[in-house]
Amino acid sequence: MKSTIKEEILQFGIYLARTAGKKTLEMFNKDIEVISKDDDSPVTAADRMAETWMREQIEKKYPDHGIIGEEFGTSGENKTIKWILDPIDGTRSFIHGVPLYTTLIGVTIDDEPEVGIIYAPATDELCEAATGMGARYNGRPCRVSNTDTLTKASLLSTDITTIREEGMFDDFSHLLDQVKLHRTWGDAYGHMMVATGKADIMFDPVLNVWDAAPLLPILHEAGGVFLDLKGNATINGGNGFSSNEILAKTVLSYMSSDL
Repeated sequence: MKSTIKEEILQFGIYLARTAGKKTLEMFNKDIEVISKDDDSPVTAADRMAETWMREQIEKKYPDHGIIGEEFGTSGENKTIKWILDPIDGTRSFIHGVPLYTTLIGVTIDDEPEVGIIYAPATDELCEAATGMGARYNGRPCRVSNTDTLTKASLLSTDITTIREEGMFDDFSHLLDQVKLHRTWGDAYGHMMVATGKADIMFDPVLNVWDAAPLLPILHEAGGVFLDLKGNATINGGNGFSSNEILAKTVLSYMSSDL
């Protein structure tokens, strides 16, 4: 029964992500107002429009489900099934015309992350998974790489400034010295690259639950891991990285030294 529910939720989530994501494209590379939130992070009309639309669709189809959204908070906090929404992950990329922003949907059942969807509207790439059902990229099965040493690995991160602000720069620079390649294809797009084997490690110094919710089921089903810097497979750790299981131990040995 649970598998049937997950499959139904996954397919509806894919519809939501694709449709909401395409709605954001109507404002992409346009002159739209940018507002600073209380935490100084930016938000646009596109963020709010996309989340509003997704919430309306979920409330119509699943009135007994809860919703946690980046822009409009939580409703139905005690519900068994909760949808966790990030209408534009990478708003700064969106604002500056960088096409690597994504629309994220995660779903928890009994507080366990069970469904994850990453959709990049500008490049029309979709990665999705439900626990026990595998991970897919544009409809085809996907898996993490089998890279086994840092000297062969590509490392992605969102931005160095935040890593420095979080007091992680010394550890990160030591990790950086060991890898073959570093690029800042950041936010959830970077985690999708790891899930599809195009990159080996993606590191995020700061993650909210709406950033992390889709990542754990996607990476797990792609044969990899999504962990916080304490080594926990959680969407509530406040930070995290994606990799294959072999590299994860090495990443933790560098990045968890001050924790």
